[in-house]
Amino acid sequence: MQPAPAIALRDAVAADFDAIVALNAADVAHTSAMDTARLHALDALSVYHRVATVDGAVAAFLLAMADDSAYVNDNFGWFAARAPGFVYVDRIVVGAEHRGLGLASRLYVDLFAFARERGAAQIACEYNVIPPNEPSRRFHDRFGFHEVGRQWLDGGAKQVSMQVAELASVPAPDAAAQPPP
Repeated sequence: MQPAPAIALRDAVAADFDAIVALNAADVAHTSAMDTARLHALDALSVYHRVATVDGAVAAFLLAMADDSAYVNDNFGWFAARAPGFVYVDRIVVGAEHRGLGLASRLYVDLFAFARERGAAQIACEYNVIPPNEPSRRFHDRFGFHEVGRQWLDGGAKQVSMQVAELASVPAPDAAAQPPP
């Protein structure tokens, strides 16, 4: 029997950026393209940028913006025009070889705690409905997200579901509890 991998969450640092860009590139169908220069810009705008490591190697990351960020993005702008007091998940990516370890759930539990400490009212995000991203839909449902709108992007090639989770209605997890699967 193999020992369980050592999993840790920590703030992203510049030394992680090559790994983060590679993770993003491998899942670009569900997120948007990002090179190292773009990641540096996003990191500077972010309020939350953390990685999950497995045995010391970057295996997942989550990048989020505060509602008052100077971030220029169609989806962020949609929320900014409608919902003050949010933290926006720009992207979360888990490397294919590390899926099933609960990394995304751990990052979301951590993000929700961070947003509560900041006094945010909700977490905002979007996921593709055309083309569909069913794993993302199921994942966000488990965290209490619900649809508040939809919008078309990329000249009508992609439609996203605009989602929020109201922090007041999503119970804070017990520190000893495991994150949802």
